[in-house]
Amino acid sequence: MARDLGSWLSGPGSVEGAGNSRYPGEHLGLPESGPGSAAPLSRRLLALLIDWLIAGGLALFFVKGNLLSQTLSSAQLLTWLVIGVVAVRLWRFTPGQYMAGLQVAPADGTHSIGIGRAFIRNLLIALIVPPLITDIDGRGLHDRVTRTVVIRSR
Repeated sequence: MARDLGSWLSGPGSVEGAGNSRYPGEHLGLPESGPGSAAPLSRRLLALLIDWLIAGGLALFFVKGNLLSQTLSSAQLLTWLVIGVVAVRLWRFTPGQYMAGLQVAPADGTHSIGIGRAFIRNLLIALIVPPLITDIDGRGLHDRVTRTVVIRSR
């Protein structure tokens, strides 16, 4: 029963290949540890929290410091989206990812992450569920769709 449920949740064919992987990122050609290895969930969550707090501070500035404003949450989400898209496109990391020692890398052999890919990636993160659905390499659905991977930069 658990194998059936796991295979359904993990996607087709992932259970058969799960035993062949010794560490997250191996199928992508990433090292097991150190710079360039797949980022752990704890660091990714820390980076997201830092980015969300930065976006909240900036949004508070945009809505003139009114904490009770109904537009604050929308302004925070829009600010977070803009920061994430622009930063990932220009530098491959958001401010939170930089502080957590992470960066977004293309997983498809290309050399850059275009504005469209960065936008779709952040839009999927905003939906909350796609980052929770991960594969054996630790990539969320948003990374699989946009052919990216979050790696350690240091």
